[in-house]
Amino acid sequence: MQDVQARAARAIAGVLAGRSLTAELVVALAAAPRLEPADRGQLQDLCYGTLRFLGELRTIASALLDRPITEPLLQALVWVALYQLRHTRAAPYAVVDGAVETCPALGSPRARGLVNAVLRGALRRVAEMDVIARSSDGARYSYPPWWIDRLRRDYPEHWQSVLEVGNTHPPFTVRVNRRCTTVQAFIAACAERGIEARPLTSIAVGPPTAAAGEPAGPLVTAQALDHCVRLARAQPVESLPGFAEGWFSVQDAGAQLAAPLLAPRDGDHVLDACAAPGGKTTHLLELADIDLVALDSDRVRLARVESNLARLGLDTLLQAGPGSAEAAAGPGRRTTLRAVDAAHVAAWWDGRAFERILLDAPCSGSGVVRRHPDIKWLRREDDLARFAAQQGRLLDALWPLLAPGGRLLYCTCSVFAAENDQVLARFLTDQPSARRVSCTLQANRSAGDQGAGPVGDPDSDSVLRLLPDADHDGFYYALLTKH
Repeated sequence: MQDVQARAARAIAGVLAGRSLTAELVVALAAAPRLEPADRGQLQDLCYGTLRFLGELRTIASALLDRPITEPLLQALVWVALYQLRHTRAAPYAVVDGAVETCPALGSPRARGLVNAVLRGALRRVAEMDVIARSSDGARYSYPPWWIDRLRRDYPEHWQSVLEVGNTHPPFTVRVNRRCTTVQAFIAACAERGIEARPLTSIAVGPPTAAAGEPAGPLVTAQALDHCVRLARAQPVESLPGFAEGWFSVQDAGAQLAAPLLAPRDGDHVLDACAAPGGKTTHLLELADIDLVALDSDRVRLARVESNLARLGLDTLLQAGPGSAEAAAGPGRRTTLRAVDAAHVAAWWDGRAFERILLDAPCSGSGVVRRHPDIKWLRREDDLARFAAQQGRLLDALWPLLAPGGRLLYCTCSVFAAENDQVLARFLTDQPSARRVSCTLQANRSAGDQGAGPVGDPDSDSVLRLLPDADHDGFYYALLTKH
């Protein structure tokens, strides 16, 4: 117990110092290569859980202390132990004893008495701590005050549910590779291994587009999915049937709307401007035989795109010079990967216009916070303006590359209007050639349909806002065409 508590405390302290939880867990696990699988799982749970409920844990710790703890590692240890006492089934005596004995390993041997007193106080005063945990929005929802204020303003009818869902465990969904197998065959293969799975054929989206300065309305409609499977519980991907053979990709259900919305057609020249790690990239290639250019400014993350393409059998990669790769993937198909900032058009564009452009823009990640709870504590409110400027820069740079009549899909995994509606409104004001296109998908529409694609009234449904719920994370989609 105490070894895992110590590693979790170091990781939490690292996050509060400005590093990502992913990076901290890599360090923690690399330092303990012989850690048992059960202990590795517990370490991840302690880190994710402590960060999910950090606002509550901080408030309770402050109520139990005469004066604040100043040592970051000791502070983090108290939060980790309080998380265990309040949100897990761990034996209380083991949690308290483990935390007390962990103090010397964290450089605070004299703090054993303090840690013991705080944790035993939490156990004695459970009812009082429950009241304190609801004493403020920051404690009740475990988000920074600015985050709560932004959501309350952007979604006056839904802000509480968005916050609450963000502190739950995310759903585990996969996208079946239609070039390899079918949803029914994949589910049957899962059943043979005792893995419960079901098709997820539609998801709820909303609220609808609101006029400037007006609150967004209620949740409204549903969007069809064709190759999505929801598993009853998370599984190691290697344990699922057909992983090595490329039968599926792990991808949130909300993210699976991007490629069908863009609706690529055989022979289209397509740009995926911010491709890594490749979920939407590979989906595009599964839907149509296209000539795809996939870019990402992070060379390391771009390597994950190559790996995913290879596993899914979408192409055989051939190196084509520094920072790029080209792949021949069957008749009429070619994929080019380049490690470059998409906004630096002169560095990579060959002058050929694109019929389809996917701009999955860098953002705060506020819509996927339950998968990355460290985001809540790493982001600052002024980051939103910085992201919005970057998003606008990409839109302005890529719009001239779109062929007349072509489509550009702007999307983020953010729920903040500052990165979504406000960015889109500024762009549409500056670009008279941009026209909105309906995002409504025909019910039960086949992803292989080469017809007209999205239909409906662009004035009423040109934007999809997916607020996180039990089935999917939070996303924003806006579909544009050039006239």
